[in-house]
Amino acid sequence: MLMVILNVVYVLVAVAMIALILLQRGAGAAAGSGFGAGASGTVFGARGASNFLSKTTKWLAVVFFGISMFMAWYATHNARPAAGPDLGVMGEAAVPAVPAAAPGELAVPPPAVAAPSEVPAAQPAQAQGEAAVPAPQQEGEAPPPAQ
Repeated sequence: MLMVILNVVYVLVAVAMIALILLQRGAGAAAGSGFGAGASGTVFGARGASNFLSKTTKWLAVVFFGISMFMAWYATHNARPAAGPDLGVMGEAAVPAVPAAAPGELAVPPPAVAAPSEVPAAQPAQAQGEAAVPAPQQEGEAPPPAQ
C-alpha cells in the first residue's frame, strides 16, 4: 500500500516539475524584463515569479530525489529471496555426455551396456592348431558336419 501511494506521489511530483520548468523563463528573456517589459503585470512582481518558480522547482526536485532513494532502498531491503533457479527439464535428470564427432560424421551416442544377466558367457580362446570341441548333442538333433 505504501509503494502505491509513493508511486502516485512520485508521478505527480514529476509532472509538477515538468510544468514548473516549462513555465520558467529562459536566460534570453531576462534581458527584456530588465527594462520593465511586462514586469508590472505579473502576480508576484518583477522578480517574485522567478524566485517562487525556482524555489518550488528546487523543493520538488529534492522530494523527487528523496522518494527515488527511499523506493530503491525499500526494494532492495524487502525483496523476497528467490526459491531457487527454475531449471525446468534440465533440473530433472543429468544427461550423459556424448563424445564430439569428427567433421563429417554424425554424433551417435555410445551403445547401452547390457546388464550382467544378458551378457553371454565368454568362450575360451583357442590356441593355434587345436581342434574345436563340438558342443554336446541333444536328442533328436543331427550331428554337426565333419571338418
